Amino acid sequence: MAAHPMRVAFAGTPEFAQVALARLHAAGFTIPLVLTQPDRPAGRGMKLHASPVKAFALEHCVPVVQPRSLRLDGRYPDDAAVARQALLDARPDVMVVAAYGLILPQWVLDLPPRGCINIHGSLLPRWRGAAPIHRAIEAGDTRTGITIMQMDAGLDTGDMLLVESLDILPDDTTARLHDRLAVLGGRLVVEALEIASCGGLTRTKQPAEGVTYAHKIEKAEGVIDWAQPAAAIERRIRAFDPFPGASTTLDGESIKVWRASLASPESAHGSPGEILEAAGDALHVACGSGSLQLTELQKPGGKRISTRQFLQAHPGLPGRRFGA
Repeated sequence: MAAHPMRVAFAGTPEFAQVALARLHAAGFTIPLVLTQPDRPAGRGMKLHASPVKAFALEHCVPVVQPRSLRLDGRYPDDAAVARQALLDARPDVMVVAAYGLILPQWVLDLPPRGCINIHGSLLPRWRGAAPIHRAIEAGDTRTGITIMQMDAGLDTGDMLLVESLDILPDDTTARLHDRLAVLGGRLVVEALEIASCGGLTRTKQPAEGVTYAHKIEKAEGVIDWAQPAAAIERRIRAFDPFPGASTTLDGESIKVWRASLASPESAHGSPGEILEAAGDALHVACGSGSLQLTELQKPGGKRISTRQFLQAHPGLPGRRFGA
């Protein structure tokens, strides 16, 4: 495939962004530079690991810069200056940004002639911000999608260029929905750049109504509040898979709950967190309203296991309480 004449700088960090970078590369766009977050410690040995975007770029011989900040007047002005020179040398026509994790100051937004465009994992203006996939599931939304957006100085406030929606399935976790949205984002950003190269891309202002913010997920949010309605807890279990995971305690031991379903309405009632039934494949827990059937759990240091496996290790649970 002949190289596309448009020069596309790329800024992104996790797998969501790597999927888009791979699509741009496969489509033949010239990618003169990639910006990604500095390597982070991970795993048991806490060794430094490259981001998925960096790993892809190195594999395909694309230059990588990893500034800690892009603010020339900020805490790391030398990092920002190196990134600025690298961008000037790269001479991009446009910069594509996907889950990068750093705020782009005005000088970055202004540097490419066609500006910076963002792949955002929601139907803007709903779920602007850091965690749109998690928050859509948590809220019980039935549809989400990808918005390709012309970036401005605000938080996900720029004009929309392309939008495509998809259904949120009743059993979707953040991990599953993330993967479908990543593929959609990669396809849409290639479409947007192809249309832009022909001069056919139109900008649409975001509606003033319906603005919501998808605040960053905090680890503490994973603790299950059994006083909440069963339906709300079930959504949060799916929203927090894979991170931070929904957790509770039993006899002082932390237990992760990875899968649950709403128990039938005729199930017995009890106080929040009370174990109503624990036999075979059934582990019913009372909530603020309704009850949940837990189907996949995990003990510290262990693997995800079925309810049946969990109950074999924990006999005599009925009447006891999670989270007490």
